[in-house]
Order: sequence, then structure tokens, then C-alpha cells
Amino acid sequence: MPRPISEVRYPTRTGCAAPDTDFHHTLFSDRFKLPKGGSWARCSLGALSRRNPSLGVEVHSQSGIASSWSLGGHSAMKTSEHVPSPVSPAWPGGDGRDNRWTGERISALGAVTDLTTTARIMGLSRSVAYNLAKSRQFPVPVLRFGSRYRVPVAAILHALHLPTSNSIEPPAPPPEHDPIPATPDHPRPDPQPAIAARPIGGAHPNRTRGSVFKRCCCRDGEGRKLGNRCPQIRRANGSWNPNHGRWAYQLELPTHPGQARRQLRRSTFDTRDAATGDRDHAKALLALASDDPAVAAEIADMLLAVTAGAPLPDRDTIARRVRAGLPATVTTTVGEYLHSWLASRRSLSSVQPNTLLAYESHIRVHLVPHLGAIALVKLRVEHVEAMFAAIAEGSAAIEIARQSDDPAIRASVRGLRTTKPASMHRIRATLRKALNDAIRRGNNRLIDFNPAAHIELPSGVRPKARVWTAKAVQRWRDTGERPSPVMVWTPQQAGAFLDHAEEHDIALYPLFALILHRGLRRGEAVGLTDTAVDIDNSLISVTQQMATHGYTPVIKKVKSESGNRIMAMASITRVVLRAHHARRAQWKLAAGQTWPDTGLFFVQPDGQPWHPYAVADRFEVLVRDADLPPIRLHDLRHCAATYLKAAGADLKDIQELLGHSSAAMTDVYTSVIAELDVERAKAEAAAELLPRHREHPSVPASSIEPPPGVRTDVARDAHR
Repeated sequence: MPRPISEVRYPTRTGCAAPDTDFHHTLFSDRFKLPKGGSWARCSLGALSRRNPSLGVEVHSQSGIASSWSLGGHSAMKTSEHVPSPVSPAWPGGDGRDNRWTGERISALGAVTDLTTTARIMGLSRSVAYNLAKSRQFPVPVLRFGSRYRVPVAAILHALHLPTSNSIEPPAPPPEHDPIPATPDHPRPDPQPAIAARPIGGAHPNRTRGSVFKRCCCRDGEGRKLGNRCPQIRRANGSWNPNHGRWAYQLELPTHPGQARRQLRRSTFDTRDAATGDRDHAKALLALASDDPAVAAEIADMLLAVTAGAPLPDRDTIARRVRAGLPATVTTTVGEYLHSWLASRRSLSSVQPNTLLAYESHIRVHLVPHLGAIALVKLRVEHVEAMFAAIAEGSAAIEIARQSDDPAIRASVRGLRTTKPASMHRIRATLRKALNDAIRRGNNRLIDFNPAAHIELPSGVRPKARVWTAKAVQRWRDTGERPSPVMVWTPQQAGAFLDHAEEHDIALYPLFALILHRGLRRGEAVGLTDTAVDIDNSLISVTQQMATHGYTPVIKKVKSESGNRIMAMASITRVVLRAHHARRAQWKLAAGQTWPDTGLFFVQPDGQPWHPYAVADRFEVLVRDADLPPIRLHDLRHCAATYLKAAGADLKDIQELLGHSSAAMTDVYTSVIAELDVERAKAEAAAELLPRHREHPSVPASSIEPPPGVRTDVARDAHR
């Protein structure tokens, strides 16, 4: 049988205030089960019985819910009777008991309650109640553990002369802002059902609150750590010793289906606030799962994987991953994101195949090798800068190896391509677009900052077109050096090429002549249709082009709206195209039924369309066989623009002919042929504008060497 509380000795280490010796009663509970880590409102009886066996609390548990304490001889009963209770003279500072607290509602508080609620029931202010408890003059027994005060509900009922009950189920605690239960005059909505929904993962609702405590590294005589059992961890009054031990906390974690109970324990905090803050951080992470047990278990796995002393993951980062449907425990790398981003771009019909090929090349060759292993949320400007620095160093190493005298070194870089500044800008554009999409995902945004938008790269200026002058040609023949990546033939060199093409490749000669005369792009010339060529009226309509996706030729619209244009033909161009049209009719007659009807103007002798790459290859062969300085097929557009400019055409006219959207682009395509008479006349006219008092001897006319194709008398007249 449990002993009366008046016979109980209160150990000093518990810090319990001694009750009134005239207060004789026996404490017991007929239904109680202690859940580990539970709250005081449900678990104090069991905690007291285990911590202080001398209290004589007898525990008999079947349902697992604490009811109330019964006092010697009083039978359990319910009552709604308002029992007036004047303030006792022993309660200084009392204002009178609150009559809304009936015996039934007080019993419903559970086995124990806090000192603040007890003070309200008895009409005491909170400060007076705490002062009485500290001085051990509180009218009912007060149990103190550290800084916490708990009052047995049965003692409150006994002090107020109210009947007790041992069969009342404690309802859910009232909200913090309204600690006084409702009465008929102050109704409240129906409480939650007795079996409340537990937090996700199967953890008991009281266990998910977590507990903060102290522990130390002291060991007993057998070398085992004492933890929070160390006698020095607390003071004599039961409070924590500020000079011994470190703060720690324990938090119940959700589990996977069929998994045993698990807890998060973290320690070595210097202050209680630090431990509490870290515990609240862990609880905030768990709250991200909402009502999804699987996500809650993943977050719990992540918390358990954090090493001792390391900070917990950032909540906003995990929140973005959870909202995006990504695993909370796995960090997305830049490589993983770029591959998933590329797959999403492939599903969009608005993205051109060539654009996708460029994205894939940049990701495969540059972005993934340099940035792929970095976590996406940790990508910084420094990482991107280091990537471009490494690319530049690699290109410089290739250039140095190409200039080496060692054949083995030159062979080691054969086939390797350098990355120019313009290519670096395109690589940066791909990364910037991918990261912008990661930011623009609404509620599922993965990052908040785009480091690729804050990178400075060398200027990717387009190379200026240069003319193959006599000296430039001689230097190229001696050293193989080209003055510029974009070169332009002189009119004499262009004429020599057309003569050679007409003699050795009659099938493509009309196409090359049209590009030189009118400046069409390769794809526009190859994709020119029969209906687009009006030979009788000397007009050409450019509406489509034959592009390549990888190596596959495809018919598509022109590059831009400015590229959709109509141009006039010169008489010599009309003669060349008319001859090609007649020759094609002969090919068709010879092929008979096997002739394919492609609708294209330029076709092979068997009627098949030309592949753009095949046209470029045939052009390079013709240039090499004609012993001319090398240029690209696209450089024929630069030649056409340069010849138009030399002939006196306006820059706006050249822009419309080439199909450029801005005159700035057209200016890049034009060059100056200094050997032409008109350019020399301009130079002479400009020089004559400068007045000089001293006469300079003129250069003898016989010393003037005319350029190729210009008569000697014309050059002499231009000099005069």
C-alpha cells in the first residue's frame, strides 16, 4: 500500500517543497502508463514514481492514459457544482477563486498541472504563486524539478474541498492564449476526438516535442560515461550546474514502416538556448514533410546522417527540394540538374534541334567535366570563373603544342579544337539559361542566385574581313599564315575561281556564281526552289533554307524575318541560271522515271538535292585545285558585300540584300579593296584637301606598279 504523503521524506536533490504536515492523503493512480519523453500533463506520475520511489506512487496501467489522483477515502465522482471558496488567510495576494473551475474541470487537467494554472484556480497572481512556492509556503504540495513546478491535481481538489475523480479522461489541453476551460456561459467548439492523429512517422505526439538537458563526459569507476547521471551535473537544489557538463537535446524521429523507434540526440552545446535552437531547427525540418510519412522518414534519415558537431541542413534548401519533388536526403549536383534540364528542353517544340545540339555539346564537353560534381545549391561565381580559366589554359596549351618543333607533340594535339572567346560566351549562355530556369520554377525554385550571370569573359569580337592582297598571298605561300579567319578574294581572284568552277564542276558552278553575285547563304542557295527563281523577270525570292541537324539535312524557314527577301539578278547571273535550267532539263530527260521531283532549283545530275556539307567540300577542292588563297564558302557572302560596297552601293542596300537585321552586322561583312581605282581616287582626293606650303616631289609614274588586272595607263592616270 502506498504511504501517505505526510510520511514522505522529500529528498533535497529533487528540490520538492514540503507539503503541509496536516495534509494527510494517499496518492495513487488506477490507470497510468509512462510514455518515454512524454509531457508533464500525462507523464508526471510515472516520472515521479521512478525518480522518487519514496513518494509511494502506486502505478496500475492498462489504458495508457493518466487520469487523476484520489485522496484518502473519497470516491470517484463527477461534478459540475460551483463550490465557492473564499481566499484563505494563508494565501497572501489572493483575489478569490475563479468559480468557473469546477471539480470536474479541475480533475480533467490530468494527474498534475503547472503552477500558473493552479494560481488561476486559487485566485493568486502568478508572481505571488511562484514566491510562495520558492518559500515553501504554497497551500498545496508543490513538486519542483529544476526550474519546473508541478502541482498534484488531487491536492488542489482537496484544498478546495472538492470531490475527486479517478475515471475522467483528460481532454486535449486548451490553447495557450486561453488557459481557462469553457463554461456554459463561455462555450468553446467541441474538442478533438480522444484518439488524436499522431505525427507522421508513427511518433507519439508528446515525444516529438523533444527534451533539452545537460550531460557530461565524466566516467564511473568502470570507465563508463555517466552522462546526465553525474552527481555534479545538478546543484543541491536540483537545478542544472552552470559550471559542469554541456547542453544536449533529444528528439523523437519518424520511422519507416516496420522500423523500430529512433531518436535524434545532439549534444556539446554551450548554452541552453543553442540546444533549444538546434532542436527547433530539426523540428522545422521535420515539419516540411507535412502529412507525407515517406518524406518525413527521409528527412529523419538526413538528420541522423549529420555528423556530431556539424550544422543541420538549411531549411530553405530542403524546402525547395521537397517542393520540387526531389529526394530530401540527396543533394542535386550541377551535372544531374543539367542532364534533367536538357531532357526537359528536348520536349519543347519551340527549341530548334541545332540549339539542342549546342546545349548537349556544351554540357558534355565543358560544363559537366568542370562543374558536374558540385552541388547545385553551392555553385558560386568562383566555380564558373575557374571553369573558364581552365578552358582558356587548355586552348593555350593546344596552340603552343601546334607550334612545337617536336612532331610527337604536334601529333598529340592533332584533331583537338581550341575554344575561342565567342565559344566561351555561348557556353556561358547555355549555363545561364539552365540556371535561370532553375530560378524560374515558381514554388519549386531550386536556387536563388545565378552565378553565370556575373561572369566577365574576354570580348568575343567578330573577326574583320581582310582582302587577299598580293603581299598577303605571298606571305601565305611562304608561311601558311592567314591575316584573318575571314578572308575576301579580289575581283580578279574571284573571276579566276568562277572560270575554274565552270570548267571543272559545271553542276555547282551556277550555285557558286549566284552566291558571289547576290550574297546568299549556303543553306538559302541549296534550298532555293523552282518557284522562287523567276528568270524571265530577273528576280529571286528567298523564303526557305536547307539546314542541317547534325548531319541530317532539313528544310526550314530562313534565319530571321529580315532573311525573307526578294532580290534582283544581274544579266550575267540570269544567263548563268538560264543555262543551268536548260542543263537540268537534259538531266531529267536522261533519268526518265527515276528522276525525283524535289522542287529544288539546284540539284545533282541524278535529281537528288545537294547536301550542304557536300557543297562546302566541293568548294574547298575547287579552291585548292585552282591554286587560289583559301577562303570558306561562307566568305563568298563577304566577297559579294565587299564588291557591292566598292561599286558604290549604300550600306542599307547591302544590308537588305544580305538579309541582315542590323547595319552593324553588315559593316562586319564588308571590306575595302585598296587596289581598286575608285579607292585610290578617294585617297588622292582626301590628300589634296590638305594645304601644304612646301612642295613635295611627286613619285615618278613609272614606279607605280599596277595591281593584277589593271592597265598601266589607268594606274598612271589615277596617280596624276
